Amino acid sequence: QVQLTESGGGLVQAGDSLSLSCAASGRTDSLLQISWFRQAPGKDREFVARHNWSGGYRVAADSVRTRFTISKDDGKNVVVLHMSGLKPEDTAVYYCAAWVRGGQTYDVWGQGTQVTVSS
Repeated sequence: QVQLTESGGGLVQAGDSLSLSCAASGRTDSLLQISWFRQAPGKDREFVARHNWSGGYRVAADSVRTRFTISKDDGKNVVVLHMSGLKPEDTAVYYCAAWVRGGQTYDVWGQGTQVTVSS
């Protein structure tokens, strides 16, 4: 079983930068990819970015493509979402999720971390 632990959320001002970390533990050898999602109050969950566990491939949603990047620290089994030029509309609970070998969707989710951007 894989466990995910998120950290790095908080209250920032518009234009600031913030990085969110997702640390994977347990059966990390079963991981195929880790992604970040976010959910704002009253809105559906939105895909943000994905990092393949071994291939280094990265995808970011159109709404954040020019401002967010995603990276992976192989030595620490951590995937980091780097956010810059934050806007109030980026306010949401951010979740990381894992797709493991043999799974058909994101089977493992972190507890979520709140990001609040003030104007």
